[in-house]
Amino acid sequence: QVQVVESGGRLVQAGDSLRLSCAASGRATDVYLTAWFRQAPGTEREFVAGINRNGLITDYATSVKGRFTISRDRTEYTMYLQMNSLKPEDTAVYYCAGGGPVSVAPRSEKEYEYWGRGTQVTVSS
Repeated sequence: QVQVVESGGRLVQAGDSLRLSCAASGRATDVYLTAWFRQAPGTEREFVAGINRNGLITDYATSVKGRFTISRDRTEYTMYLQMNSLKPEDTAVYYCAGGGPVSVAPRSEKEYEYWGRGTQVTVSS
């Protein structure tokens, strides 16, 4: 069984930076974490950033491009989201996803098999 756990979310002020982490464990040898999504209250979950298996191809939602950076470590079972210049509209529960295509990270959540429970990021103005 695979477990996916996000961490690092907390309350910050607008303009601050925050780094989220996501780790896969259990039978994780075939699980590649490749995308971050987020969900604000009353909205649907949306794609934030994606990274392919070798880390050479990344993709970002327009709203975060230039402020957020997705990366992974060498083990491929831990993934990060560096968030800079945070805005109140970035407030959401952030989820990481894996088990989907690895050559490129799709933007559709339907493509992913494994999800964490999320970590709350709150940005105050």
